[in-house]
Amino acid sequence: MQTHFTDAQLQDPRISRANEILRSCVHCGFCTATCPTYQVLGDELDSPRGRIYLIKDMLENDRVPDARTVKHVDRCLSCLACMTTCPSGVHYMHLVDHAREYIESRYKRPCSDRALRWILARILPYPSRFRVALLGAKIARPFRRLVPDARLRAMLDMAPKHIPPVSRNDDPQSFAPAAVRKMRVALMTGCAQKALNTDINDATIRLLTRMGCEVVVAQGAGCCGALTHHMGKTDASHASAAANIRAWVAEMDGEGLDAIVINTSGCGTTVKDYGYMFRTSPLAKDAARVAAIAMDVSEVLAQLELPKSEPQGMVVAYHAACSLQHGQKVKDHPKALLRRAGFDVVEPADSHLCCGSAGTYNLMQPEISGQLKSRKVRTLEAKSPEIIAAGNIGCMMQIGSGTEVPVVHSVELLDWATGGPKPRALG
Repeated sequence: MQTHFTDAQLQDPRISRANEILRSCVHCGFCTATCPTYQVLGDELDSPRGRIYLIKDMLENDRVPDARTVKHVDRCLSCLACMTTCPSGVHYMHLVDHAREYIESRYKRPCSDRALRWILARILPYPSRFRVALLGAKIARPFRRLVPDARLRAMLDMAPKHIPPVSRNDDPQSFAPAAVRKMRVALMTGCAQKALNTDINDATIRLLTRMGCEVVVAQGAGCCGALTHHMGKTDASHASAAANIRAWVAEMDGEGLDAIVINTSGCGTTVKDYGYMFRTSPLAKDAARVAAIAMDVSEVLAQLELPKSEPQGMVVAYHAACSLQHGQKVKDHPKALLRRAGFDVVEPADSHLCCGSAGTYNLMQPEISGQLKSRKVRTLEAKSPEIIAAGNIGCMMQIGSGTEVPVVHSVELLDWATGGPKPRALG
């Protein structure tokens, strides 16, 4: 793609990077074949190629974003299926993230949009606030028909039937290995996950210590910054990320870390990109160090040689989270681990397509998200599974709201197969 940025514009490292990305695009359109929003809406501007044209025009002309551009950029899931498909290596993630930051700083959204985004940014990354909000949503849910805004109804629907008590395992501390120590790792406990499902971190700690890991929950670590990052709220996202970087570097420079373990793949994609996010910051070196040892829990478990179990006699449909298969290119480890643990693993048709969760997407774009959820649930249920497994809390909540099949985190099944308790979701 030909671009016409001025020399002055290219002095900005963000514009310089956007220029590199835009120039790598050859207009082939392969991305349209795997873009969920294009498949649902059928609009070229709701495909990666169409959004690239809109972003190029906006950045190149240094103009105030118009409502049409904002609408189509907002509709992007950031599922990154286009990056898996693209034969030219277009790094769409960095481009659309920059576009969102640009829009956030220059476009005045309608009052209702500003209010919703303000609420989400100030509640979801903070577990205590989120718990209170979930309780309020649970109380208000019987009156959802009276709520005029579909986005607010989606927020009410998000509240689980059971809000788990706080797990003290999420407090800063260290867990000793139950066997000879093989690794010392820091567990990212996250933010929303600590309010929605405490079983995931608990199972991760049990499994890793059983496999010979010392597990550290670092003082000062918290939200990865992904939720605000994808809203274009750079100051907020970088503040969260910087706190994590400092917390984990303190452990790296102390007793040392072999890995930073992440069991929410949406967070993992962001943490692995810290080096890029902070490339022009004084934290650049430390951010790169953190990103270099950030690993999905399945990557760590693959290194630890999970013991092989007898067949469990249970069919598990594995849902590949976009942030794991497209964002991190981790595709085989979760399935191989589940099979090694004795489960009969099946995959749905079109497993590359997003379930519609995508961080806060299901709250801000509920209609499109709902269509994607229905499609994903149909393809999963077509496999007649007894359990659905995933590696991302957002996907678990999204799919779980549309099916009666129990949805659990992969690590809960691995913990169960190696001596841990039966996952709560299985009864």
